Amino acid sequence: MTQLFISAFITLFVVIDPPGCAPIYAGLTKGATQVQRRSMAIRATLIAGVILLVFALFGQDLLGALHIELDSFRIAGGLMLFWIAFEMVFEKRTQRREERAEKLAATPEVEDVSVFPMAMPMLAGPGAIAAIMLLMNEATGLEQSLVVLGALGSVLLLTMLALIAAGPLMRLFGDRVEAVITRLLGVLLAALAAQYVIDGLKNSFGI
Repeated sequence: MTQLFISAFITLFVVIDPPGCAPIYAGLTKGATQVQRRSMAIRATLIAGVILLVFALFGQDLLGALHIELDSFRIAGGLMLFWIAFEMVFEKRTQRREERAEKLAATPEVEDVSVFPMAMPMLAGPGAIAAIMLLMNEATGLEQSLVVLGALGSVLLLTMLALIAAGPLMRLFGDRVEAVITRLLGVLLAALAAQYVIDGLKNSFGI
């Protein structure tokens, strides 16, 4: 159970990427008060949590309704996660997030960014949805499913804390440390994504 929790935690932590979301959130809420920043951070995390929980609980039924085999989803999800990892290593993901943040920051009033872009697509994006569905499909029995959901809850709690403390964290670590962390997490995610694809291919071809 401990190994499952660690595996699920690392996968979700890398995909949701709290260290990468914190500086973007700090930029998006630059003109907001501390109370507004805290409120939006909590709201964004809760909304993302609800979205991911729905896909965690009912994602397998959705695949069945669409007549999609689990191994096909493993391969597709692995490729999607690998693309995210590629963008993390070469800073494409951060660049796209920053461009989105600059567009929203151009408006003079304080905009509520909790739903868009924070909850979706930054926290509960396609990669996170694919990851939680894969992890829940790998889990056998209620106990293992609860372990995966516990890992999701832990990652979302850390994400909430990272968003709330985004301003002080950026002053403490700076852009260079954040870039190094993002690249390291990207390499780790690439390995996890490759494993999903390998498992899907093995099961599909009976290797």
